[in-house]
Amino acid sequence: MRLLISNDDGVFAEGIQCLANTLAIAGHQVTVVCPDRERSATGHGLTLHDPIRAEPVTGIFNDAIKVWACSGTPADCVKLALGALVEHKPDFVLAGINHGPNLGTDVLCSGTVSAAMEGLLEKIPSMALSLADFTNRNFETGAAFARNFLDHYGKTHGTPEARPPMLLNVNIPAIPADQIAGVTMARLTFRQYFDSFDQRTDPRGRHYYWLAGEALTEVDLDAGQAIADQYPTDVTAVGKNYISVTPLHFNLTAHRELNAWHGEFKDFKLS
Repeated sequence: MRLLISNDDGVFAEGIQCLANTLAIAGHQVTVVCPDRERSATGHGLTLHDPIRAEPVTGIFNDAIKVWACSGTPADCVKLALGALVEHKPDFVLAGINHGPNLGTDVLCSGTVSAAMEGLLEKIPSMALSLADFTNRNFETGAAFARNFLDHYGKTHGTPEARPPMLLNVNIPAIPADQIAGVTMARLTFRQYFDSFDQRTDPRGRHYYWLAGEALTEVDLDAGQAIADQYPTDVTAVGKNYISVTPLHFNLTAHRELNAWHGEFKDFKLS
């Protein structure tokens, strides 16, 4: 397959090097276009008021891989790759492997997920991969999952033209491969954080703030009882040593509220 790979941790991140090298060795045609520095938590931000620069990179990936380091966001990287850098439309877009989880509502600010979402917006099957730990560096399990998934996907979904566009958000427990309990489809949850702003003072005496905080708990989103009974939340799945796979879409419409508010503005007047 022709693969486009990006991330939000930057071109020097171990996760993207492990993923890209593994897939190139497996025989895929791999192109990497990723930020030239860490751009985590940038969401789906785009660079509109500054030029975007992209420079070829050599020496840190497998020699068969074409690599570009881009000055923009993760979404910029995929958009630029598809619009200017790659000669042929890729068969699949991958983002990651992110160093840290992208579980539940993390997907709303994740640059990794947004890079993959940009692929979906261009009707290209896409996947975001994250290692669910900030200190563990065992990216090989996630890379092996991607390699085996693409092999399975290529055999079961026909030609690239016949493959339906989709985005899978994948979180891999930070444990040895032989301790992985399996792979399960999962649904998003709401990750509740305790946010704090650490006030500091710069050398000129001016205050600045550093966002800190930690995830406290998950709040189960109301998915309907049938869905809740059939699929665990992604946080629960990873906590039980499963690789969690969650299909995502860019349609954020709250359909239940759409119906509930159907007649709310029927007689609404501005004056």
